Amino acid sequence: MDHMEAALPAAHRAERNSFVDEVVAATGWDRGRTQTVDWTAVEARIGTALPADYKELAEVFGHGAFDGYLELHTPGAAFSSCDIVLHTAWLGEWARTHGSSLWEPYGVHPAPGGLLQWGSSEQAHQFYWLTDGPDPDRWPILVCEDAPDSWERFDGTTAEFVHRLLTEPEHPFSIACYFDSHWFESHGNP
Repeated sequence: MDHMEAALPAAHRAERNSFVDEVVAATGWDRGRTQTVDWTAVEARIGTALPADYKELAEVFGHGAFDGYLELHTPGAAFSSCDIVLHTAWLGEWARTHGSSLWEPYGVHPAPGGLLQWGSSEQAHQFYWLTDGPDPDRWPILVCEDAPDSWERFDGTTAEFVHRLLTEPEHPFSIACYFDSHWFESHGNP
């Protein structure tokens, strides 16, 4: 398992904009398009709290894809496979009835410490939080390519992961090496 460490210590991040603000700036997105989500209801249906910066990304951007590559799964998405509530329930049921060997060595949420998917890519990458620990803002991100034993770990927040993917050529899933400017393609909301 490879580890990507956050380059900026927490003390230096406080001096910067939030990573959500950085993603907004990198994509030129209009923050005025923000939607309201009933997170209490969403988290009750999923069975866990979700990371705060993910919730902000979902409200600011809604369902869609960054640079046509990273599909953000949100509540109420246009496609059930990208609706974080419906897809989480479906994956949990599939793992319960068929086993979780596709995600080894991890389990699938709602299993304790299981994987909870928050995104996907056009190249069949799957983006998860490892729900290990009580604080969702500290959950690491795990990325799986469409191949066994291909887990990559990122110890940082969801918005930080997206920002680095968009802007840092050395990021393992970098889009920065392909595009000089970045965008978000909305798939129906907000």
